[in-house]
Amino acid sequence: MSRTVKCEKLGKEAEGLDFQSWPGDLGLRIYENISKEAWAMWINHQTMLINEYRLNPMDPKSKEFVVGEMEKFLFGEGAELPDEFVAPEEK
Repeated sequence: MSRTVKCEKLGKEAEGLDFQSWPGDLGLRIYENISKEAWAMWINHQTMLINEYRLNPMDPKSKEFVVGEMEKFLFGEGAELPDEFVAPEEK
């Protein structure tokens, strides 16, 4: 039986993550309050940010930026898209 959480991002009960996907206190907060669906949305958004801003995930400044965006995306008012971002056309 999968566990459910009251997802702060989606505002509803949903299937929770299987394990803590991020380290530390933030990771625990995500595990306890974010659903699999919302986490998948974040992963897609994170990938777009890394690609659009050409971030190096190993660079401490890039990681700090991504963590800040993750908190805004999952727990805040939402993260903004890069100014020059153009969504790919759906087929």
